[in-house]
Amino acid sequence: MSTPNDPKDPEILDPIDDLMLADGDDEQQHERERVSSSVREMASRIPESLASIGRDISRTVERALSAKDDYVVAVKLSHDAQDKLEQLVQAGVFRSRAEAAAFLIDEGIKAQGELFARVAAKLSEIERLRAELRGMISKTE
Repeated sequence: MSTPNDPKDPEILDPIDDLMLADGDDEQQHERERVSSSVREMASRIPESLASIGRDISRTVERALSAKDDYVVAVKLSHDAQDKLEQLVQAGVFRSRAEAAAFLIDEGIKAQGELFARVAAKLSEIERLRAELRGMISKTE
């Protein structure tokens, strides 16, 4: 004798699939074909999407490798300076704020050439004095 919850009962063992469509109805058949077609279309786009992702990754790696002479520096900016960098990006002059900042830093260094020449001279003098001090210490030993 079986009980209502008997696992051997054939009605309970049959899988129930709520997603299955009944055969015979033309509208349901049309819907099934439409969905099947959409799924096939999406599946056919997967290789193209994966190839596109691969190309994007390759381009990013190439850019990173070609930028080996570039250095990344964290810089604190005033709100006004950040706004100016953003304006250059929005205007399409540069692709990023980092690119705009790098350009402006390079231009600032060029514009202050005289200052950097004096700094270089002072650094040479400092290095000469350090060497002199090291020499004095070596002689006393």
